[in-house]
This record gives sequence, C-alpha cells and structure tokens, in this order.
Amino acid sequence: MAIQKNDFISFEFIARAKGGEIFDTNILEEAKKLGLEKVKPNIICIGQGMVVSGLDKSFEGKETGKDYEIELKPEEAFGARDSSLIKTYPLKAFLSRNINPQPGMMLALDNSIAKIISVSGGRVIIDLNNPMAGKNIIYKFKIINKLEKIEEKAAALRDYFYGSQVSFELKENKIIIKAQKEAEKFIMIYKDKFKEMLNLDLEFQEEKPEEKKEEKKGK
Repeated sequence: MAIQKNDFISFEFIARAKGGEIFDTNILEEAKKLGLEKVKPNIICIGQGMVVSGLDKSFEGKETGKDYEIELKPEEAFGARDSSLIKTYPLKAFLSRNINPQPGMMLALDNSIAKIISVSGGRVIIDLNNPMAGKNIIYKFKIINKLEKIEEKAAALRDYFYGSQVSFELKENKIIIKAQKEAEKFIMIYKDKFKEMLNLDLEFQEEKPEEKKEEKKGK
C-alpha cells in the first residue's frame, strides 16, 4: 500500500548537492566517509515538516522497499541564499573566546552553522546561510517500513522533539512525558503536535532525581 500523509515511516537516504559530494546520509558505509560512525534510519511522520519540504512531499504515494531518486530546487530544500545573513563581527569578539578565525572555517554562531568568508582589518565577515542554501539537492532514498504500533510512533516523536534520554509512558489516550520540573514549559510546547499526529493528549510528569537513578541502575 502506498505511503500517505501522516503515516510514520523509517527510511534510509543519501543527500548530495547537484554536481557535488554527499553531505548527509544515514547509510553506514557512506556515513563513515563523512566521519560518522553511528547512524540509523530516520523516523518521521509524513507531511509534518520533519524533513525539508520537497523530500517530505515526495514520500507520498511511494512504496516500502523500493529505491527512489529525486532532485529538489532550492525552495524545496534548504532555501535560497539570503544576503542579509552575511554579517560582519569584530575580530576581538572571536579572540576573546580563544577562537582564531580563518577563511573557510566553520563554527557554531547564533544557533546556526557559520562559515568565515574573510578576516581583514580587525573585522570578520561570516555567512550564516545554510551551506546547502541556493543549491539543487539530490536525494536517493528507500522507505524501510511503515510504523503501525502506537508505542513506536510515540517513541519516534519523543526522540525528534526531546531526545531519546527523555522517558515516557502511554496510558489510555495520553502520553506522559517525564522530565525535571524546569523542562515542563518546553515539553508542553508540542502538546498540539502529539494530538494532531497521534491523537494523544500530552501530559507532563515531574521526574524525581531518585527515579532517574533507579532507571539508570536498571539498564
């Protein structure tokens, strides 16, 4: 049966810029070439923006176990380049953090990956555009399977929104996320998403430090 919107699937993929090298994959043999030693199939809910829009749409109507290849325009992938994301910072801002900026260097800045364009006259020009912005992207992918169990779907959303270290349990029509009290506001941001994708009410439950210790002992 063909994949439809709101189905949960696991998939393998290889992504490259048109005419360029592979920049992302979750296939182990290719991942090792990128310096990644641990990868696993991605799990997403179709049509919910959990991957770039063009790839998300392309899953609909496809079948499990088959190989597919698509080419996406920039607006379907990582967007067009934005000149407003070329910014200038004083060199001393980097030196004060023990960073010696060099052209071509990549670093995390303002919650983004930045590329240093030039360093001159006490100024550093950086590019905050996604490295793949403005490029056509080619994806090769295979849908491994369609998830059917509610426990698997809930775990997939937990991993995507909060990370696998956050514990949860299913009870009647609820998913109960357990975390420390200070995380409650962040946890509940996705209340509507869990309702939309799983038809489950999201409930927060404070996890005591001693409960976390017991959980670690049991593993």
